[in-house]
Amino acid sequence: MAIVIYTPLFTLKHVELHGNTYLTEEQITDIGRIHKGEPLFQLQTDVVTQNLLHDLRVESAVVRRRLPDTVEIEVTERKPVATMACDYGYLDIDRNGKVLSVYKNLHNVPIPLITGMELTNLYIGDDVTDEYVRKVLYFLNHLNADTLNQISEVNIARPDAVVAYTNGSVEIRLGQLDRLDEKASLTDDFVSDLKTSRHIIEYVDFSYEAPFIRMKDMPADTDNEGDKP
Repeated sequence: MAIVIYTPLFTLKHVELHGNTYLTEEQITDIGRIHKGEPLFQLQTDVVTQNLLHDLRVESAVVRRRLPDTVEIEVTERKPVATMACDYGYLDIDRNGKVLSVYKNLHNVPIPLITGMELTNLYIGDDVTDEYVRKVLYFLNHLNADTLNQISEVNIARPDAVVAYTNGSVEIRLGQLDRLDEKASLTDDFVSDLKTSRHIIEYVDFSYEAPFIRMKDMPADTDNEGDKP
């Protein structure tokens, strides 16, 4: 068997990656402690998997050998979906509430900022347990990528009247954090339609089952329930 293991035919030459967006091949091989040129059968896939999972940036990993000279790695990366203020600055959180990074000063935020409360005593690798924050993360994670890029803020100061804001300062009134799958779908449709709307929208209200849209030039006492941009 040793002859098969150490023959040049079964030497690791290629690493095939799937699912990575931010991590490069070099970073993944470094994290997994994979060395090209080593005997393929000497590579312990379970050990490589554990090495990868020890890195906070990796949510899940599957490692397989493929004869004669390749290792396949499928990863799911942790990606920040929101930023929040904390007692020493700001932190980025992934969809599961895992703190991925911390910093003192707020920089140019490419992801939504959750406002209305401040987190305390949380550091890199910790999990956010607040019920309302986790519900907002669920909502954000169920938006499509284009919509998420258009959301600048979600204010949870009043848990029964949560409001999201687009980059153009249009209010998306979510109300209570219920029916989140439905509200995420409605938000996707609304933000998509907003791009081609001929009207200036003040807000959309998804608090009720029948969405209500108010135009900026609409009289205050006008009922516009059911209108679309």
